[in-house]
Amino acid sequence: MEKMLAAALALLIGLLMTRVFKMLRLHLPDVTAFLIAGLIIGPHCLGRLGIEGVGFTSAAEVENLSVISNTALGFIAFSIGNEFLLSQLKAIGKQAVIVGIFQALAATLFVDVALIGLHFLMPDKLSIEATIVLGAIAAATAPAATLMVVRQYKAKGKLTDILLPVVALDDAVGLAVFAVSFGIANSLVTGKTDMVGIIVEPLIQIAASLVLGSILGWVLTMLERTFFSNSNRLSLTIAFVVLTVALSMISFEIGGVRISFSTLLVCMMLGTVFCNICPLSHDLMERADKWTVPLFALFFVLSGAELELDVLKDGAVILVGVVYILMRSVGKYVGAYLSCSATKCDPVVKKYLGITLLPQAGVALGMCVTAAKLGSADGILIKNIILFSVLIYELFGPLLTKWALTKSGDIQPSAVNVQDRRMNKFQEALAQNEVSPASIKQAHRNMNWRKKKAARMARIKR
Repeated sequence: MEKMLAAALALLIGLLMTRVFKMLRLHLPDVTAFLIAGLIIGPHCLGRLGIEGVGFTSAAEVENLSVISNTALGFIAFSIGNEFLLSQLKAIGKQAVIVGIFQALAATLFVDVALIGLHFLMPDKLSIEATIVLGAIAAATAPAATLMVVRQYKAKGKLTDILLPVVALDDAVGLAVFAVSFGIANSLVTGKTDMVGIIVEPLIQIAASLVLGSILGWVLTMLERTFFSNSNRLSLTIAFVVLTVALSMISFEIGGVRISFSTLLVCMMLGTVFCNICPLSHDLMERADKWTVPLFALFFVLSGAELELDVLKDGAVILVGVVYILMRSVGKYVGAYLSCSATKCDPVVKKYLGITLLPQAGVALGMCVTAAKLGSADGILIKNIILFSVLIYELFGPLLTKWALTKSGDIQPSAVNVQDRRMNKFQEALAQNEVSPASIKQAHRNMNWRKKKAARMARIKR
């Protein structure tokens, strides 16, 4: 009962915060509203009052709802996997792969170089092992915030087309880079070189995740054919994503080699296979998107509640965190810009893609759990630096993503979208002989006038 009450209140407060933002005319994405709502009801704000039912009084209470966060992350990855249609990949596949790999490695390189330089200035605060691990974590991008902004504003265009595949590839590259970097850092700490842990296990994790996701995607498609009700098909799809999340958490050892899976990669592959071989996937995804809206909202409220404000008390953490944030941001932008130039992407994509790749959250925090194995001092330092960066990135990343998508033209003024929907309704009414052709012409003239007015207003705002 307590968990249900906490989840319900968290969702309700998150939704109310979006209304507050709207009344204050802040024009911020809903993601930011959810995160701030989470901060307010988290252990560092209302939770400090110690009143049951008024905020989370401890991090353990937030952790008790981790099943919701894990499930939401699975659906986010599943949705991104649905963007890998073969018809689209033929046009942007090569560009997405090159950009996805290059910008991730560029972020790692920029952070590594900057933090290694900082290590020589303050060796007692920042070890070389910690710098290597932090550089690897810099490669990861949060797909959740990006997807939420794209959905909220119904972004469509050249930038959005390449953004979601790049974000998906980004996490795959990030996981591989982190596994190798952590293996190197661990070898420096222990004095032993474990090639299995550095090279073999990361490759097995990626390959096993792709295989498991492909098998489950094929099974889901076969099972969909046995149902004829859209409601049952939707229920089956939702159940299968939840099943996939659960299966991806299994790990075991064979001959001393640890076999594990990445929830993000497995669910992405599930969505990719499903959207390419199931003829009903498009309709089912539209229905699933509506079902997952409250789940995603709750995910971000809980993410906000998990943010640690205590890390702001440590000056060393803030210093290293600022360097990490700045150099990762520069690395992402420069890497995306150069790789877009090399692959002859559209100038708009080249200019704004790097800005949309800044959000960082769940994947990076998951890497911190593994980084804790380096030792108490390095593990705590890495966690605090990433917590500080996540606090900044999650609050400002969605806003920057919205700005970049708006500047690129992928987010249209709301008035234009409203008029398009009204015209579609008029066309449907005309087909059913409910309105006259003259009414359609007048509506069309009104729509064009309002579109021009909205476009002028958008230019003035810019």
